[in-house]
Amino acid sequence: MSDNVEYPISAVVFDWAGTLIDFGSRAPMDTFVQVFREFGVNISIEDAREPMGMAKLDHIKALGKMAHVANQWTQVHGTSFDDHAARRIYDRFLPINVQVVSDYGDLIGGAASTVSRLRQDGVRIGTTTGYTREVMERVIECARQQSLEVDSIVCAGDLWAGRPTPAMMWRSFIDLEVTDPASVIKVDDTPVGISEGLLAGTWTVGVVASGNETGLSLDEWQALTPQAQQQQLTRASRRLLEAGAHFVIPTVADLLDVVDIIATRLGRRTISGCRLQMR
Repeated sequence: MSDNVEYPISAVVFDWAGTLIDFGSRAPMDTFVQVFREFGVNISIEDAREPMGMAKLDHIKALGKMAHVANQWTQVHGTSFDDHAARRIYDRFLPINVQVVSDYGDLIGGAASTVSRLRQDGVRIGTTTGYTREVMERVIECARQQSLEVDSIVCAGDLWAGRPTPAMMWRSFIDLEVTDPASVIKVDDTPVGISEGLLAGTWTVGVVASGNETGLSLDEWQALTPQAQQQQLTRASRRLLEAGAHFVIPTVADLLDVVDIIATRLGRRTISGCRLQMR
């Protein structure tokens, strides 16, 4: 590494659940199902995962637009699913989400070491999330206890709009003193998170084994045969590539190789000591 050459990557902006913490992005899933059931509406885990990455109120509104969910709501409540209905569900959902998120607070393998390695080259670390500040207070404490701290956290509700708009990324640029979006990498496990990065003009990297598109706990993932794992990776990768991801990786532990590729494409240098492995 030459001290006289400016490093081409200024910042990496991560998602949280399914990317840095909570292998399988499982914390909100059972809560969505439980809360909708309390209101007399049955949704599946697959339904709950479909809008993942949005702010949770927007997520609930998206669920309410699904035909089978909207029909159930009308049958049970005699009115159409509207913003008032979404707010009622959200007001019940949020305190439960705050309570359970710590139960899913384990870092994904390689998260802390990857962030540490990036910092060694002067890369600033940002994050955006569909979680609110109330939820993130619990998540941040879990992360600190596992030696992971970041330079910026932008939450759902901080701004006038969340994903898939680039608003949270713009706030990250200000926090991280970014002047060139092309020097930033957005790492996320959902299509709306990939869109967030693309609309902000950054590189985008999708994580598939640990993320929402696979949706398995670490134990469930490790119990799969290699063939079954590859099938899951292929399916999840297709979804994020269709959303526009420039690269896909299994987990954050595999990120440094991709950062090296991007740095090389930017035409300056590579992360010190990082092996270049095209996938």
